[in-house]
Amino acid sequence: EIGRVERHLLKNVLDIFVEIGNGDLSAYGKDFEAFLLKATADFYSRKAAVWIQEDSCPEYMLKAEECLKQEKDRVTHYLHASSETKLLQEAERELLAQYEQELLDKEHSGCLALLQDDKTEDMSRMFRLFSRVPSGLQPISDMFKKHIESEGMALVKQAEATATQRKEQGKKDAVCATEQVFVKSIIELHDKYLQYVSDCFANSSLFHKAVKEAFEIFCNRGVGGSTSAELLASFCDNLLKKGSSEKLSDDGIEDTLEKVVRLLAYISDKDLFAEFYRKKLARRLLFDKSANEDHERSVLTKLKQQFGAQFTSKMEGMVTDLQLAKEHQHLFEEWLSERQGKKPSVDLTVTVLTTGFWPTYKFVELALPEEMVNGVEVFKEWYETRTKHRKLTWIYVLGQCMLSGKFSPKSIELQVSTFQAAALLLFNNDETLSFTEVKDRLNLPQEDVVRLLHSLSCAKYKILIKNPGQEPNRIIAETDTFKFNQKFTDKFKRIKVPLPPVDEKKKVIEDVDKDRRYAIDAAIVRTMKSRKVLQHQQLIGEVVQQLSRMFKPDFKVIKKRIEDLIAREYLERDAENPNQFRYLA
Repeated sequence: EIGRVERHLLKNVLDIFVEIGNGDLSAYGKDFEAFLLKATADFYSRKAAVWIQEDSCPEYMLKAEECLKQEKDRVTHYLHASSETKLLQEAERELLAQYEQELLDKEHSGCLALLQDDKTEDMSRMFRLFSRVPSGLQPISDMFKKHIESEGMALVKQAEATATQRKEQGKKDAVCATEQVFVKSIIELHDKYLQYVSDCFANSSLFHKAVKEAFEIFCNRGVGGSTSAELLASFCDNLLKKGSSEKLSDDGIEDTLEKVVRLLAYISDKDLFAEFYRKKLARRLLFDKSANEDHERSVLTKLKQQFGAQFTSKMEGMVTDLQLAKEHQHLFEEWLSERQGKKPSVDLTVTVLTTGFWPTYKFVELALPEEMVNGVEVFKEWYETRTKHRKLTWIYVLGQCMLSGKFSPKSIELQVSTFQAAALLLFNNDETLSFTEVKDRLNLPQEDVVRLLHSLSCAKYKILIKNPGQEPNRIIAETDTFKFNQKFTDKFKRIKVPLPPVDEKKKVIEDVDKDRRYAIDAAIVRTMKSRKVLQHQQLIGEVVQQLSRMFKPDFKVIKKRIEDLIAREYLERDAENPNQFRYLA
């Protein structure tokens, strides 16, 4: 404030203070430095009081940064080097520590406003300045977390509102599209704030923690009745299947899958994701819907690296099974070529799966048409020549058939399920069949017969004619009769006749709940076996800690499992202290 400083002269004067002590800086410290520090603190205290009222947050930070630079220059030009730290501490306390919260909370230019406006340069400056202040970064980190959480929750609410609106309009495909857009938005948000942490916050672990905690809050919120675990599994399925709506290059797909796996770290129900993903992977593999086998293996490698070998062991087994199944089919065809008399009347491809790897499928003892029975028996005969100790269970719900429909206008190839094929082949011998006759001849449960007859007589392709035909909502009744629609035609030579999809969400959740009970039991027994005696709260704490990597166990469920293990004599309560358990060997 006094204008031009004669630096050379001032340095000579201050050197006298240093030389008086002959190496000892007590004279310099007592007779000069103490006064300098107090004067510096008073000076910046006055300046800061004015600036905090007049300036915006970025303007204030620019002035503060310039002041700190000037103080360093003073030390360089004429003060003793030992003064630098003390001098800067005084300036930092008065300029930054004193007014940090007020500065960050400024209405139109504070920390939240800078984040909303993507002022990365100002945020970098804020980080540089307040990293000099003890605990100065914590308030910025808290605001950063609050801002990310707010942006994430806005995306959740927006997706929820859109999904609800489209569900009311009956647009199921549009709801799925909304969920896909939501996951993409979350990935973009994650990219954006990881870039912030890298560019503005020098990859500080404090800010990485803020990103993690913020994403854990809104990433575990569902959209449109679907959990976040299901949404991520569906997003991966859309990326990996043929005809994906995401038109990405191979590198683009790899990059996106990497980001999804990173997001999965924030999801508490990782086991639920694994089960949904396994179901969808099974459909891609069994129905040849997978676009690229390398991508499938790449995802499993990424998941394995992130969550361990146990997480992906079943999925890897599924992929290996498909490879082995192709080899089996080749060997079966070679065996048939040497035994022409055994060759079935229809072409047969069998995929042999290992029960433990694949999701559980509904087993139905379908009464196969004659055309198919021979093929099944021949394959059994060949398989028994290869192994004596394995039993084949035929899962007809997953089968597919290609039939040739001889219609009056023209012949059309029909791609149908095994159930649909079995039903259609009945009409080779009978012109008209009742609902009950179809049900009895196929030996199928009523709900399955309703589904397949609906798909053949009431859906897009009316291959069968239902009588009476004007039922409200095209409902299949037990009194209905069906006959082959000789006049059916289509512009294509080959058509796929879909079965109405079955909602598997409920079954997946039930399967996961059952697996969780086993996991909780195992964790309790493992803990008690090593500790022998443990208090109730300690046991629950250890079980939660062991399982939290895969899912967040419910305390009530843990208590139920403890009671169940006591009943099964794995544990016992202490006679004197009911809150203490003992392990029973």
